[in-house]
Formats: sequence, structure tokens, C-alpha cells
Amino acid sequence: MNIVQPAAPVLSPELIARFREIVGDKYAVTEAADIAPYLTEERNLYHGRSPLVLRPGSTAEVSAICKLATEHRIALVPQGGNTGLVGGQTPHNGEVVVSMRRMDRVRDIDTASNTMTCEAGMVLQIAQQRAGEVDRLFPLSLGAEGSCTIGGNLSTNAGGTTALAYGVAREMALGLEVVLADGRILNALSKLKKDNTGYDLRNLFIGAEGTLGIITAATLKLFPKPRAMETAFVGLKSPADALKLLAIAQKRGRGQPHQFRTAFRYRRRFQRASWHRHPRSPHRQASLVRADGTVVLARRRPRHAGIDPGAGPRGNNHR
Repeated sequence: MNIVQPAAPVLSPELIARFREIVGDKYAVTEAADIAPYLTEERNLYHGRSPLVLRPGSTAEVSAICKLATEHRIALVPQGGNTGLVGGQTPHNGEVVVSMRRMDRVRDIDTASNTMTCEAGMVLQIAQQRAGEVDRLFPLSLGAEGSCTIGGNLSTNAGGTTALAYGVAREMALGLEVVLADGRILNALSKLKKDNTGYDLRNLFIGAEGTLGIITAATLKLFPKPRAMETAFVGLKSPADALKLLAIAQKRGRGQPHQFRTAFRYRRRFQRASWHRHPRSPHRQASLVRADGTVVLARRRPRHAGIDPGAGPRGNNHR
């Protein structure tokens, strides 16, 4: 079904000036050349248009932006690391882009509750490193972790390579701070693992891709850091055998995710390096088992398939 989008209201110079006052001249981007990087994604499949990119540095600034936009019926597109591959972070209809990259601070790390509260613009890899500095693990991991942001991960409910053991992004967040469309701020940065005090509003915003509000901060779960890691490459005949291996790994790990991580991931690069050297291998599946230990599933294809070792997965929208 084709949906006709209404034309975006034209931003007058006066309105642009009011937005500029909120974030400061330095962080209101109006030059076409400077806006360009925010209008397309890594594969160059989606091309947007926008008259203005705002780069707020605080929740209060995001709130002021949303309030002003609502008053004048200006559409906003929140954007994190701009690593998504399905165009969710692209301003397709002339919306104003709200880039969250400046909001990249850690507000609190609590080793007693095993939580970290950080702002939405924090790069995932930095969050992993900050957790490691206090001997903890933040297990969310994916290919774009060097540039995607926590806010984008939560807004898209990112999965990553450890989803079977630790869960997807939704299960790694205990609380959120969100700015609603009218500028009101929802502060639900709870550290509680059991909280029956009302509606679970957090889960409305996780996976909503900014349509219900802009995530500005999150309280994340941390886990004990693995003390050691061992790796084994296991040849398997079928995906069914891979599931049996997964069950064994979980059983031997006694169900503790910090002992056995169990995630499946298609590994084209590894496949090309291994099976092209051993084309007569009887195994059509292989699992890479790490004993802390991630299980990585790779499927063998014929040598003539012409697999591109640099090709990435599709459907990733981790912004």
C-alpha cells in the first residue's frame, strides 16, 4: 500500500532562529554540505532531505525542541549513530533531524546493583568499555558497535550476537528517560529488577523507533565479567544438530549466561576462509563455541556460490 505523506511545513527563518537558540549556533546545522551525512545511510540506499539538523546536548534541550516543534506542527526524526540499514533514521519527507550524538555521558555506574545509567548518544562500544573498567560486562554486541548508539539500540530493540543468552536490547534495559512529543519528560530511570508500581511504560518506547518519544537516557543491566574464554570449532551436519549443541552448552553451563553464551550468527567471512580450504568437508554446518562461550552458526555453501566475504546482514536498523 502506498501512503501519501503530506508536505512538511516550510521552516521560516524566524522558526529556524528559535530552534538555534535552544541548542546554540554551533549545534544547529543548516548548510547543505554539513547536513548531507545525516541524510543517507551506509549502503547509500536511502536518501532523505532536511532543512535543519539539531544536535542537543541535554534532556532539557530535547524537551524544548519537541515543545517548539509540536507548537508549529514540525515533524522530527531522532537519529543516533546513523548505522541503520532500513532507513528508519532517514528524514524522508523533509523533517528536522534531531541528532543525539552529543548526549554521550555516563551518569552513573553502580556495581552494587550491576547497572549503568548513560545517555542515549553513547556509542555501544564505549558503553562496553566503561562496563569493563569496573569488571562488568554489558553484553549487547553487533557489527556496528563502534558507531551505533545506546538510544538507537533501544529504539530498534537491537539483537546482536548474544541475544539467546542475554536477550535483546529490551531485556538489557531497566529504565528509561524519554522526552514526549509535547516536551514533557518521562523519568523512569529505575534500577529495580522487580518493579510492580504501575504500567511498564519503558517497553512502549523500546522498539518504537522514536515514534512515541525520544529516548534520552537509559539504565542498563550489567553482568559479571567472564574470567576466561576457550574456543572450539565444531563440524555439524544440520541446523538441528546445532540446536542440540546449543542445548548441551546451556546444560553444561548450568544455565548461567556468564558461563556459556549461546548466540547464532551467520559468518560468511569465516565460511570462505575455512570451507574453501576444505571443500570436501562432510559438514554442512559449523558452530564456533566459546566457553564462556558463544555458539556461532555458519552454513556451508558450494564453492562456486561466489560469496562476498565483505557482505553484511540485511534488516539491521541499529541506527
